[in-house]
Parts: sequence; C-alpha cells; structure tokens
Amino acid sequence: MDAPALSPAAARTAAPSRTASVDPALLAKYDGLRVPRYTSYPTAPHFTPAVDAGVYGGWLEAMDLTRSGSLYLHVPFCHQMCWYCGCHTKIVARYAPIAEYLGHLRREIGMVADRIPGRLRVRHIHFGGGTPTMMAPDDFETLIALLRTRFDVAADAELAIEIDPRTLTAQMAAALGRSGVNRASLGVQDFDPTVQEAINRVQPRAVTEQALSWLRDAGIANVNLDLMYGLPHQSVESVARSAKIALEMAPDRLSVFGYAHVPWMKTHQKKIDESVLAGTLGRWEQFAAIADTLGDAGYRAIGLDHFARPGDELAVQQEEGRLGRNFQGYTTDDADALLGFGASSIGALPQGYVQNAVPFDHYATAIEEGRLPTAKGIALTDDDRLRRDLIMRLMCDLSVDAGEVAIAHGLDSSAFDADLAAMDDLVADGVAAIDGRRVSVPEAARPLMRIVAARFDTHLASGAGRHSRAV
Repeated sequence: MDAPALSPAAARTAAPSRTASVDPALLAKYDGLRVPRYTSYPTAPHFTPAVDAGVYGGWLEAMDLTRSGSLYLHVPFCHQMCWYCGCHTKIVARYAPIAEYLGHLRREIGMVADRIPGRLRVRHIHFGGGTPTMMAPDDFETLIALLRTRFDVAADAELAIEIDPRTLTAQMAAALGRSGVNRASLGVQDFDPTVQEAINRVQPRAVTEQALSWLRDAGIANVNLDLMYGLPHQSVESVARSAKIALEMAPDRLSVFGYAHVPWMKTHQKKIDESVLAGTLGRWEQFAAIADTLGDAGYRAIGLDHFARPGDELAVQQEEGRLGRNFQGYTTDDADALLGFGASSIGALPQGYVQNAVPFDHYATAIEEGRLPTAKGIALTDDDRLRRDLIMRLMCDLSVDAGEVAIAHGLDSSAFDADLAAMDDLVADGVAAIDGRRVSVPEAARPLMRIVAARFDTHLASGAGRHSRAV
C-alpha cells in the first residue's frame, strides 16, 4: 500500500480537487491515538515551573533588537459559553471585570517593554480570546496606542483580531479600522440552526453578514471564517451546505477545525450529547466534504486545517516553502520572538517558551505585585530545535527531507535514520511515504499528518498531558 512520495513543490501546491477516500479499518486503527496539534515543539503539556518570571525576564533582557517580534494579546471574556469551546475564557455580564483586566494587561505590556533593551520591531499583532471585541472601542484604541508607543510597530504590520459576530457593533468595527486592524477572523462554526442550538451558539447567517459588512465598511478587507466538523447533529450534507454559505461571503481564508471532545478538561462540554457526535469515519467524511467544497471553489488546502485563495499570502508562502505555524495556527508571521500578554497566553523566544498564569487571580496578583506573570515554560535544547524544525516543515509542507534538516543543524545527514526506520507501519498503512530520507504525508492522509509528526517527538513518551484525538 506504499504511496509515492510527494516532491517538495508538489506537496506544497497540491490542491484537494476531491479528497481521497480512506479505509474505515485504518481510521479505526488510529482512532484511540491522541497526539499534539504541534503549534509548538515541545508542546505546552511539557512546560514546567522551572522557567519562571526570573528566567523570562533574563530572556527579555538578552533580546536581539536586530531581530523582529510579534505580539499576542489574550482577552479571555465572553458573554456566553459555547459548549464546544476549548479556550481559556470567562463569562461576564458586566464590563467592570474587563476594564480591570485591561488595566492589568497595560501594566504587563509596560513591564515586558521595560525589560527589553530598546523598542522591539513588530510586524504582527494578534488579539485572541475569548472575544477581544468585547472591549469598549475607546479601550481598544488606547491599547493599540500603547503598543505603538512601547514597540516599533511597522507601518505595514498585520493587525489581526478574532471576532464573535454576535457581539460586534458598528462602533467597534469602526474603531478597529481607525486603529489599523487589517485582518479579522470571524467564528462561525456551522450555519445549521439545529447544530447551533446543540452547541449553545445561535448565530443566524444575517448576523455574520452584518458583521462582515461593518468590517468591510471600516476598511478591513482581509477576512477569515472559522468552520468546525464533528459537532453534534452535523452530517456530510450539512457541513457541505455550511461551507457553501461561507463561500458566498467571499472570505480570503477559512479554518476548518475538528471538535475536540475533552469534557475531563472542559467541564461545560458535558452539556453536549455524545450520542449525536459522529464517529471516526463520520468525522473524516465531514472534513472531506468541507475540503472538497472549498477545493472545488478554488481554495488551496494549507497544512492540516486551513484553506486560502491561491493569491493569498498564506498560499503564496506555502508554495515557496516559507509557511509558518504557531499558537494561532498557520501563519505568515516569521518573527524571531512572539511575546504573549494576558492570562494563559504563551510566548516564544529564541531560548524557549513561556506561559502566563492561567487563573485570573494568579495573573492579577503577579501584576499587582510588579512581577511578570510567567507560570511555566521550557528552555530549548539543541535537539528540541532540530526536531522542531523537522516537525514544523512536515506540518506546513506535508514533506520534509530529514537529512537536509540534520545538515542544516550541523549534524550528519543520518541523524534521523533511526526515526525513519521505525515508521514502516505508517508507510504500510499509507499514512506516510519515505523516499531516501524524505518523509511525506500523502494527500489522502492529510488529516493524519500529526501522527507522522509525533514519530519525531521525543517528549511524547513522557506522557505529560492529554492531547486531542488523532482523527
């Protein structure tokens, strides 16, 4: 059942004209496997308290200002809990907690900027949540002004924000435009009313269309839409209908995420009726239906779960082998350092990863005491950097020459030979293809690429944390 290895160019530019079918027995074989999503390597479950505020402060003080940076700001508030949600968020009915949190966020920005030996050059800013647009327009504009004061934000920087269309106002959309926001990501998940009721997110099509109209009137032309599969009551036909509706809104990019049912981690997910969730084969078929619908409309498949118009920068970078992946998913952000602000946010510096305290009170206490709110992280070893480069290229390109990666790190081209030799089972199943030292993921196995990446993960054997299902 060997599949031919994809060349680097073919792997990057392959478009899913029709997603290949897969043997149900193969899906069943890998159904119980849980693997990371590899938005970092090592992944967050392997972070430890050994990397604390003192370590992070030293990393900031050693920052090379000839390199570029990006900023992530986490605003963890929503008006209502969506039952599928896996994010760190808090439901609020009043603005006071948000205003208090923003005060802490501004103080953290100041503390971090003070530790850096100058103004870091920034080309990307991303607001995530939660629902960042729950901020009052004036507070958002004040926050953007502070970032521009404390950091050297490029005139052509990408400023992106995640939006819940149900809570966006015309006033906030206008404030986003005035502040220089040029990319908006709108959560949709599904347009089917039955599915929306089952996930506690009733969002009529007209609400999404109104939000898009306000954003485009404000000059924000770059729009992403988020869809999901594996939600309660979804079917192959229903997800294809939702994808077609999304296409009518002419987004530049779409993200297509599989619902991760982890009620042991997110107790609100217990409200979802497991009996109306699709099984492994059903999830695969739903993903294929969405991928086929978007592919037929000309969108290119980007890595694991993104789709973009052929001329979009995400697609261009994939074609050129420059696509990146970080905690926000696939990205054009190639910054050397990512600074995370807010409770639970994660940052990435050349020395390693850091994560802020998750509980709001722990985060707030640290800020009020004048301490960086770093709770944990991990310092990178040379082997971590080596394997991170290989895993990230595989996740972005579906193909990587392990020998070339090894040589780029000053090692013999045989450095990964033992890992490759241990992948015979994946090759036999058609999940991976190996040609010399090049390992590729066949197009039909695209949604299983994390399984291949996991074979190069030396931290996974430690068993720290629980990950989402592989299929």
